[in-house]
Amino acid sequence: MKYFNVKNITACCCLLLLSNCATPPPKQVSNVCSIFRQYPACYWAAQDANKRWYVPIAVQMAIIHQESRFNGVAKPPRQRLLWIIPWKRPSSAYGYTQALQQTWKNYKRSAGRSGADRDAFADAVDFIGWYATQAYHKQGIPRNDAYKLYLAYHEGLGGYARKTYLRKRWLIAVARKVKARAGIFQQQLNHCHKQLAAKPWYRFW
Repeated sequence: MKYFNVKNITACCCLLLLSNCATPPPKQVSNVCSIFRQYPACYWAAQDANKRWYVPIAVQMAIIHQESRFNGVAKPPRQRLLWIIPWKRPSSAYGYTQALQQTWKNYKRSAGRSGADRDAFADAVDFIGWYATQAYHKQGIPRNDAYKLYLAYHEGLGGYARKTYLRKRWLIAVARKVKARAGIFQQQLNHCHKQLAAKPWYRFW
């Protein structure tokens, strides 16, 4: 009977840990190259989402940066009862993308990803790609337009069609921030993309 070598078991455990993207959140959430160097598997997950949905990596990452700062277990803060007692959360938003529970169910059914989890980075970037594609087909929003995509992401496709965002100056300001962030991330990617892509073995980390 053969026994497992302790070193081999340890190595396998480390490999499993390294394969999980952005857990805990990246050290430098404002530098996409730093994020991908710290969590190489995240780069390949974003690449896969880009190939499947044609949404630029910089746009994917800018939306996640705004929604959760790359915290996979993020939730909206609890409301306060009588300004003191912690109460219910305002919505079912959760995970990297802060997707609502029902929206996530629609995504899993529509995209054929029944096992997708909101706290899994690869599923999160795929979700953004799917949502952006819905926005493209139903509202004609270009998949590289971070500004309009974020407005539709926040308000829902129906709300975007009704232009509910026009009554929310704060949301327009946030959408502009997301657009600016996508531009910054793209500039950063221009400097590290070739370096990351040249190391395919990172895919298994």
